[in-house]
Amino acid sequence: MTEEMAMYIGRRALEVTMLLMAPVLIVTLVVGFAAALLQAITSIRDMTMGLVLKLVSIAVTVIFTGGWMIQTAVGFTRDIFSMVEHMTK
Repeated sequence: MTEEMAMYIGRRALEVTMLLMAPVLIVTLVVGFAAALLQAITSIRDMTMGLVLKLVSIAVTVIFTGGWMIQTAVGFTRDIFSMVEHMTK
């Protein structure tokens, strides 16, 4: 394995990781901000409200984007295994 190959695999792994994390993190950020804004406007000091809303939003996001996430992760894994196969020949 050359340095270029190792750098490519590492960079691609980070890209795929960020791509898979992005939907969940963005939705959680928006929901958390909305919950905090709602709590500030209504003077509600319940800490669990924000947490429950975030957990529900994470679950819904994973339900809707889970198939795509699995396809992306499996595609990356196949690419890595095909690279290993070509390196051993």
